[in-house]
Amino acid sequence: MTLLTPAPARQLRHVVRQHGRSFEWLARAGYATRAFLYFTIGGLAALAAFGYGGDTTDSKGALLELYRQPFGQALLVLAAIGLFGFALFRGYQALLDPERGGRGWRVARRVGWGGIALLHGALGAFALELATGNTDGAGADQTRGATASLLSWAPLGPWLVAAVGATVIGVSFHELWCAWRSKLDEQLDLSPLARTPRRWVVRLSRFGIAARAVVGVIAGVFLLLAAVDSNPARAKGFADSLASVREAPFGGFLFTVVAVGLLAFAFYELVEARYRRVVS
Repeated sequence: MTLLTPAPARQLRHVVRQHGRSFEWLARAGYATRAFLYFTIGGLAALAAFGYGGDTTDSKGALLELYRQPFGQALLVLAAIGLFGFALFRGYQALLDPERGGRGWRVARRVGWGGIALLHGALGAFALELATGNTDGAGADQTRGATASLLSWAPLGPWLVAAVGATVIGVSFHELWCAWRSKLDEQLDLSPLARTPRRWVVRLSRFGIAARAVVGVIAGVFLLLAAVDSNPARAKGFADSLASVREAPFGGFLFTVVAVGLLAFAFYELVEARYRRVVS
């Protein structure tokens, strides 16, 4: 089942299949770009955890770090291409479901893919704005602003924020379940790997997925609190949610585990870039 009428759906499939190799490389570039972003996020958090400076950040913060490096503008353009490629891939999945993974109750996955496409398209635009000097990156964490906008839609605002928070928590718990059950991306083909390397790839990937999911659960809880209090200041984005791990009992240990786990998630994204089947 597609979200398009038959004629546009056929045209879109034709275009994608006509440029199938380019489409595949764009998708793989997207996964590789996500690997870089999470390597930066996890690396900075790990440095902070071990007392070597560092900080907690999110994807936009990782792009800002890239901008500060030598040849930062050129690297940002490459990152933007990867992010737009990933947005295109997820958007295509949302519209046409080429892998037949979003039927029945799983249609929620396609809605999620559409949201991910929009998010990565916005990140790609942000990367281009940085590269061209059209923004300095100030106010990169827009979670509170977006929450305030939703809350202003009285009387439904708090319910909308609560729905977003519940969705984030639900998706994150699903990822925790996948990590627990060793249920990685169904489109991964790890058969070229020998048994021992494959076993370690799966273990590291599970660790990474779980670490990112923990931060997602925390972010969702803060959104629910913002909805209950009708206070956008209660909402926290990825960076602040990651920082809040330190405030929990045994926070220093937990923060270190999650930081290293985010590095493992970056590794998982590299595995996706190399071994995922890209169905067009």
